[in-house]
Amino acid sequence: MVETTLSTTYREYIDCLNRQDWAALEQFVHAEVHYNGERIRLSGYREMLERDFREIPDLHFDIQFLVCEPPRIASRLGFNCTPKGSFLGLEVNGRKVSFAENVFYEFDERKIKAVWSIIDKAAIERQL
Repeated sequence: MVETTLSTTYREYIDCLNRQDWAALEQFVHAEVHYNGERIRLSGYREMLERDFREIPDLHFDIQFLVCEPPRIASRLGFNCTPKGSFLGLEVNGRKVSFAENVFYEFDERKIKAVWSIIDKAAIERQL
């Protein structure tokens, strides 16, 4: 997969998340996807994302940096949102917080096969 195609596919995936178009998720995520080393399959990945949007109604994925080296992508995603209750074990309770997620993806046949994610929890702690 060439770099421009992979980065375009990734941007379309992020757009799919922001639209909460769960029916289209299978176009971007492999049926046997792994998340932080655990096989959660497409259904578990979708459940995780749906839960995130329930707990953070104004969730929006904003690509800040994107590095593409097929078959992998590294991305820094920015968030400015209002979690309803506890988030990452922190009692946010409706306060607006800004933080970043550093995430790496591995693609297989144009679909995300593995995801490694780290959220900047310290940034949230400083705001609380």
